[in-house]
Amino acid sequence: MAGSTIRVAVTGGAGQICYSLLFRIASGAMFGPEQPVAINILELPVAMGALEGVAMELDDCAFPLLKDIVLTDDVNTVMKDVNWALLVGSKPRGPGMERADLIKENGPIFTSTGKAINNYASSDVRILTVGNPCNTNCLITMHNAPDIPRNRFHAMTRLDQNRAVNQLAEKTNTDVSDIKNMIIWGNHSANQVPDYKNVTVSGRSAVDVVNDLDYLQGEFINVVAKRGAAIISARGKSSAASAASAAVDAVKSIVSDNTDEVYSSAVISDGNPYGVPEGLIFSFPCRNTTAGGVEIVPGFEMDDYLSEKIEKTTCELVDEREVVEDLLK
Repeated sequence: MAGSTIRVAVTGGAGQICYSLLFRIASGAMFGPEQPVAINILELPVAMGALEGVAMELDDCAFPLLKDIVLTDDVNTVMKDVNWALLVGSKPRGPGMERADLIKENGPIFTSTGKAINNYASSDVRILTVGNPCNTNCLITMHNAPDIPRNRFHAMTRLDQNRAVNQLAEKTNTDVSDIKNMIIWGNHSANQVPDYKNVTVSGRSAVDVVNDLDYLQGEFINVVAKRGAAIISARGKSSAASAASAAVDAVKSIVSDNTDEVYSSAVISDGNPYGVPEGLIFSFPCRNTTAGGVEIVPGFEMDDYLSEKIEKTTCELVDEREVVEDLLK
């Protein structure tokens, strides 16, 4: 698509993640070093001053690929003619707030976002939901954009994949590029399931290379699942730069011509080969097709431990769907 400007909508534009993400998009890191981009950026009215400051910095970078910036507090305006919608902004969990409460608080945000995408985005629009709880936020968005093909919707589990890749590379004293087929199953939550059984390290089974199943089923999974909380504890703030980098990686994988790469993305479970209930936004092993789409990769093996963990994350997503059932009609 190089030569034709890609217009990208980004929500939550004055937030910490976007402070890294916007500059990566404008520099060419997401869509390539020859691909012109335009960015529509959404913020709440109270944060428009801060967003104007971010836009000033984007201008001051003099990015050759950045052709236009639109700043707005209107969700319909931000989705006008966009080819990609990166849904970063969401309401964070407050003190003492349960996950179900957070889901209910975010529901109306993603209801209006879905309607705006449906009514104003380009016909080829694709969507990546980053704001948490991203699986169910993506589900709400999808149901409120009925004219957009369901296979265009993704929720981001790439940050979890990147974390798992790094943990395994450190454990095996290898490079991150040596780790292949690292998949996150299910929900982007503490019940996510980093896959150890189908991963390879320099072409060999990770189970054989590590030779420590207790580690793979214990510390490895726990560190990846709780990494976000550990960063908050250490830094005093949630993951931002790494989340932005993961969003770049996620989009790069989805738009790539490479049909061999297997990567994690939470997509609609219609017709999946793993028995996940139909209609959930569930993280699977994905790869690109020669027709330019994305498909769920069959044939990943399960042991009893992984099967139990995947059943647990599935139940969590079913429960989340029930919480927002009235927003899916």
